[in-house]
Amino acid sequence: MPGLYYEEFEVGETIEHAKRRTISEADNQRFCDMTMNQQPLHLDADFAAETEFGERLVNGLYTMSLAVGISIPETTDGTIVANLSYDDVEHPNPVFHGDTIRARSTVTDKRETSDGERGVVTMRVEAFKIVDGDDVLVCEFERTVLSEKRPAGDRED
Repeated sequence: MPGLYYEEFEVGETIEHAKRRTISEADNQRFCDMTMNQQPLHLDADFAAETEFGERLVNGLYTMSLAVGISIPETTDGTIVANLSYDDVEHPNPVFHGDTIRARSTVTDKRETSDGERGVVTMRVEAFKIVDGDDVLVCEFERTVLSEKRPAGDRED
């Protein structure tokens, strides 16, 4: 399914993304290696065992990136010009190896650009891990994108 054009976003609309992903130890390790993040809480089992978490945590930036990736097919796949910002990022609960993540996006704002050629759309993205069948919020943030408008020949205006 292609992403949405600016005109198709509705403020207040919530999109429950169907894709989910179980995070493996290898996912976390690769992400930390690629980003040169050597925080022992993510990589050192002995170190992490001595923390309040008792085990290694998945890198929070990986969790956030995964939430964006999960959301793309139903929001901006093929219709985005650029991601403009990620704001108000919070990680209220930890993510561990083996946790399955799902996401939802709620459109909170939209406006045309000053030239009227494109639109700016802001979404609240929430990522949840599934624990005993329940959703536990693990990451939330505002994502603002520059969105294409529907091609002129396809517009209803």
